[in-house]
Amino acid sequence: MMGRVSVVAQTKGRKVALSWLSSTWLTEIFDGGRSIVNIQIFGTKKCFDTKKAERYFKERRIKYQFVDLKLKNLSKGELKSVKDSVGLDALVDPQAEYYRRFFAASPDHQVELLLADNTLYKTPIVRNGRQATVGYQPDTWSTWE
Repeated sequence: MMGRVSVVAQTKGRKVALSWLSSTWLTEIFDGGRSIVNIQIFGTKKCFDTKKAERYFKERRIKYQFVDLKLKNLSKGELKSVKDSVGLDALVDPQAEYYRRFFAASPDHQVELLLADNTLYKTPIVRNGRQATVGYQPDTWSTWE
């Protein structure tokens, strides 16, 4: 399925929007017109910082969507959104196996490499709409609440 499909429902005075975007369901809950929840965590289940990020949001009872990078890579749109927020260099893990090959490539080829090889990412990548962080950054996330 390509593009974006949205379903909107009213429940307990709140509007809930479900969107199908890039083969991922996104859930947004609106209260008085503003979005309350739209957190995505991209990482791996074995990554310590990703586990800490999940725990951060669980402890605050903030709903989030976890995307396992071993199973699914970021889409072009998701990568563009994160890249615009944090920059391309911040996304790449210097301990990744193909780190040198990545920085030797042209900028256009770097994006292609990231889309093809999800082992290059530094994790967790946490998105809140157009805002994003890379790594464990609870100080930044607390401003999103």
